[in-house]
Amino acid sequence: MSNSENDTDRPLRLALIAALVFAVLAVGAALAVAATHHPGRQPAQPVRVAAVPAPHADSPDCRAVLDALPQQLGDYRRAELAEPAPQGAAVWAAHEGQEVVLRCGLDRPADFVVGSAIQRVDNVQWFEVREGDRATWYAVDRKVYLALTLPTGSGPTPIQELSDLIAETVPAVPIRPGPPAW
Repeated sequence: MSNSENDTDRPLRLALIAALVFAVLAVGAALAVAATHHPGRQPAQPVRVAAVPAPHADSPDCRAVLDALPQQLGDYRRAELAEPAPQGAAVWAAHEGQEVVLRCGLDRPADFVVGSAIQRVDNVQWFEVREGDRATWYAVDRKVYLALTLPTGSGPTPIQELSDLIAETVPAVPIRPGPPAW
């Protein structure tokens, strides 16, 4: 091979090496972004959950549920509660602002009255309350009331998985709606 052939191939080889290095760096950057923005990764900071009255949060039924909770619900991973952490609460997060919150030991929801629509998910009867872009579902056929607040787009997995856990952990009782608000 002559010296003139080396001189003509050299820019082409350098361009190919530069393109290869750029491609490797781009793939590495994309993997780093994906690893830090994975929907199942819990937030770096503990999640603040507002306190609500939960007079039965320390009941044996609530303790059994809380002790059996999974680390993951679909795309949501169990997250740490910020202090002061409300008793009887647990949280899973996909990313900040997209949390699934479970509360146990609440009083009967005020809107749950005779004639309220009930939905059965697996073996648990739920009453839904809509609040803006979130829905809170109350398990109303257990000795203790449980509330599951879901963000928009969470899909059915969190309520299905928790319904199974609740059905296995807390015995069902007849529903106890309040009197109708005439």
